[in-house]
Amino acid sequence: MDAMRGNRRPVTAAALAAQLGVSERTIYRDMQTLAELGAPVEGSAGLGYLLRSGFFLPPLMFDVDELEALVLGARWVRRQGDPALAQAAANALAKIATATPKDLRDDMADTSLWVPLVRDTPELDEFVQPAREAIRRQHKMRIQYNDESGASSERTVWPFALAFFGGRRLLAAWCEMREANRHFRIDRITHAETLAERYKTPRHALLKAWREENAIVEDY
Repeated sequence: MDAMRGNRRPVTAAALAAQLGVSERTIYRDMQTLAELGAPVEGSAGLGYLLRSGFFLPPLMFDVDELEALVLGARWVRRQGDPALAQAAANALAKIATATPKDLRDDMADTSLWVPLVRDTPELDEFVQPAREAIRRQHKMRIQYNDESGASSERTVWPFALAFFGGRRLLAAWCEMREANRHFRIDRITHAETLAERYKTPRHALLKAWREENAIVEDY
């Protein structure tokens, strides 16, 4: 269903199968099951399928400024986040569009707010998603890190935050070697491994101490 949200035109079974990594036969079977369950799926084999809006969520009443803020934020994440986060942003926008009245949905599609692609080292994005997952699960990471002078060191860290500055990504973590909070630029990490061991201090406590240490005020 998520793969069909936000599409104004029918999507063929072949396109859905390619996107989801399944066979067309599976798509046909799933569409039949959805229709039997009462899902508002229109279309047929050979023509494509369309998911009618307004079924899974009640209408969401945003004003134009709120919608533009959501679209701009999601577009920023699609440009700056790792592939999984970028896809999540696209899915979230599609879900919002599905549950939004048509006139506001048109405003979403027609917004003129765009985010440029600013990535100095896109090939190093491979470490962003593992870092996000380690933060969420509160697992330690072992990283190989090159400092500003080029000196390399192995660190065991307790990651608790990721910051995005233009094309740069910064990992905030407690460093066991330094016994203090440290910031690690993702583009200077040459190897990263998530360990099975969880760190003992709760992530929210590490984050709170770090924010106080750096005078960071968050309003949400």
